[in-house]
Amino acid sequence: MPEKTAVPDFEAALAELERIVDRLEGGQQTLEEALASFQRGIELTRVCQQGLKEAEQKVEQLIQEQGGEARIEPFVAKDSE
Repeated sequence: MPEKTAVPDFEAALAELERIVDRLEGGQQTLEEALASFQRGIELTRVCQQGLKEAEQKVEQLIQEQGGEARIEPFVAKDSE
């Protein structure tokens, strides 16, 4: 039976995901290793998405507790010239 990997916190998951991407981009893994890395990357992506969702819910709750109204606006990156 495959061993379950511990669920890391958001920062640890993101750091591991970045390392996986670097390894995959390096192209030095076998096909089997790359597939295993990709699978782990998917798991970590889900951990990160869940962490972001929970953080968003917490922010909305805090805003509501302060009597404010939560407005979600699209992020517009400023050009760095």
